[in-house]
Amino acid sequence: MSELTHFDSQGQAHMVDVGAKGESRRRAVAEGVIRMQPATFALIRDGGHKKGDVLGIARIAAIMASKRTAELIPLCHPIALTRVAAEFTLLEAESAVRLEVTAETVGRTGVEMEALTAVNVGLLTIYDMCKAVDRGMEIGGVRLLEKEGGKSGHWKA
Repeated sequence: MSELTHFDSQGQAHMVDVGAKGESRRRAVAEGVIRMQPATFALIRDGGHKKGDVLGIARIAAIMASKRTAELIPLCHPIALTRVAAEFTLLEAESAVRLEVTAETVGRTGVEMEALTAVNVGLLTIYDMCKAVDRGMEIGGVRLLEKEGGKSGHWKA
């Protein structure tokens, strides 16, 4: 197992120096799921929510969150993202919505945190918009599916 990179030799937290790293194309894919009551799922599926297009708003929230990751995660580098895509899959049998986010950049550090942050905020937005009708929604399964680029190369779950 490799060392934790966000600590110096004295065990103090620090921002990793990526200045000497070469730029490369970087991509990360993350996913998560929100489970809900069947009636809540139907509101989202049918577009019947009085607050509007739940998934459309959650998509924008996910993209916006990916761009703010360095402000939320203390030791993350600010990254110039070149692409962020948020795709929803309706899982009718489970009364659930799956969100998959792909984040891309050309830079010196990866975009895993941006993809993971986007998934969490996108799913939290669904929760926020639907909590008046279903406070028992459950968010879970948030994980990195794939990453490409940099010294570590390609990784897939």
